[in-house]
Amino acid sequence: MSKDTIADVGANRTGIKTSPVDSKDVIAEARRAKPSSLGDARAIADVRKQYMREAGDGLGSVPPPASLKGMAKTAMDMLKGGKPTVFIDKLGERLAFERSGVRLYEGALSKLEVFGSWEGGPSRELLTKIMDDELSHFALLVEAMEKLGADPTAMTPSADLTSVISMGVPAAISDARTNLRQCMEALLVAELTDNASWELLIDLARGLGHDSLADRFQLALDAEAEHLALVKGWLAAGVSTEARAPMDSATLPAQP
Repeated sequence: MSKDTIADVGANRTGIKTSPVDSKDVIAEARRAKPSSLGDARAIADVRKQYMREAGDGLGSVPPPASLKGMAKTAMDMLKGGKPTVFIDKLGERLAFERSGVRLYEGALSKLEVFGSWEGGPSRELLTKIMDDELSHFALLVEAMEKLGADPTAMTPSADLTSVISMGVPAAISDARTNLRQCMEALLVAELTDNASWELLIDLARGLGHDSLADRFQLALDAEAEHLALVKGWLAAGVSTEARAPMDSATLPAQP
């Protein structure tokens, strides 16, 4: 089976119907066995609740301003009734995500070198452009945080959260078993999240009176919208191309 395609027939024995004799025994034993615990799922729910109560500070906190200017800005925003740490937290989130985005497209470029592309698929030029865009967005966010007196190297709670949520995306792209078309599936998840998150950040910036930043963030969102359209198109073309490809006779199951 070639890694250039992903939907070929092969020696997949994960389904129970591949072993009808043994599967009957497994089902019969499952019916005879007693539950490992009495009752329903309320007991494990109680354990989860207890862990939540004992979690302390949760995912951490936003660090204090790193400069006198930042302290003054924070104090002014608080006097106005605002909570500037929310904006800093979300800036840190986008910064972490954009930094990871550079790595994602570096991985996609490696897949391109090994597997090549397909009709209507990604080119080295466009993948490189998107990677460079992600890097420029990272630099924009570093600049924004520094102007607000924040530390762009700090891990904010939202940055921590988004890194946990998106762990599967870089794992899929760096997996040696995946091909470029499969990487498009992972990149689609990243780009959908990226677009929605930039929209939220822009609304937050305008609501807090950071209109000049919001205007620059809008340019980043415009670029991200282009990224999303490209990835969706590449994925659709890849799936369509594979669906039209003839089945490799070597992958067909042997006839009895």
